[in-house]
Amino acid sequence: MKLLPLLLLASLYTYAQPTTPIPVKVVVVTMFEIGNDTGDRPGEFQYWVERLPLSQTIPFPQGYRNLRYNPEKQVLGICTGMGTARSTASIMALGMDPRFDLSHAYWLVAGIAGIDPEDGSAGSAVWAEWLVDGDLAHEIDSREIPNDWPTGYLPLRRAKPYEEPAQDNDFSVSIHLNPELARWAYGLTKDIKLADNETLQKMRARYRGFPEAQKPPRVMMGDHIAAMTFWHGKYLNEWANKWVSYWTGGKGNFVTSAMEDTGTGQSLQWLTNAGKVDISRYMVLRTASNYTMQPAGVTAAENLTNGGKEVGERYTAYIPALEAAYKTGVLVVNQLIGNWAVYKEKTPGK
Repeated sequence: MKLLPLLLLASLYTYAQPTTPIPVKVVVVTMFEIGNDTGDRPGEFQYWVERLPLSQTIPFPQGYRNLRYNPEKQVLGICTGMGTARSTASIMALGMDPRFDLSHAYWLVAGIAGIDPEDGSAGSAVWAEWLVDGDLAHEIDSREIPNDWPTGYLPLRRAKPYEEPAQDNDFSVSIHLNPELARWAYGLTKDIKLADNETLQKMRARYRGFPEAQKPPRVMMGDHIAAMTFWHGKYLNEWANKWVSYWTGGKGNFVTSAMEDTGTGQSLQWLTNAGKVDISRYMVLRTASNYTMQPAGVTAAENLTNGGKEVGERYTAYIPALEAAYKTGVLVVNQLIGNWAVYKEKTPGK
């Protein structure tokens, strides 16, 4: 009797395998969806499913959520689940799935993030060149930090914060994306006019003393920190800037903060080693749904929990950020597909 479930699973798996692997030109990577793929309050996945569209559903029991596919454009959509663990597992599962030919695929992360008000404004879209992991570290509680330390967070195998030289070794703390591809994507989209509205204007008006935070939404370039903890506040914002600079040898500039992209990148690195994908075709687009620190006049806790007046989530840029992710990302997707005769073999920007 114990063999029956295994035989049934094997037969279903065999039935699901196409004779020829499904060709994929672009994989759109999103991290969360609130309810259904279509027709309700959207998460990161929904606009891609509805608008591209990704009309075909493909079962994906080894991942977080079923895949969606456009057979005409050969675009595959995945929702990995939130957090580094889920994104790593979902992307690895997809990369090893024999149903798909991902050998020439481009990978586009399109998700929301916090943004450093020193660099940009809510509703903006940001292309990354550097990804830095914010979790791999030693930590001492703030009540026990030595007086001469700026933070209780210090690199693994180092004796104090930001001790040189930085030793990445096998931890993959930082990932340098293909800079030519990132700049190509930025150049293609930099003149897009992103949506602005009264909600965004009220939100950024509170960031007096932050001129970049007060500008209308725009497409820009800036680097990304990925950490499982949803951190907030000016001191952690200062840490994020120093952490990104430290792990990139001063080349990176922290602009956006989310969770998953180093996990996705780790899977793509190993899948590249296995000959399944090409990590040099990995792009990360994050759009700003909120600021990573509080404005003047309120505390970090008030801003995070909406305890202050007209701050925090009350004036979130959630929907504008979702719109910016699709509007910016789809231009890159369509450009790749429309010029596939060239871009199948030659990565843009080279």
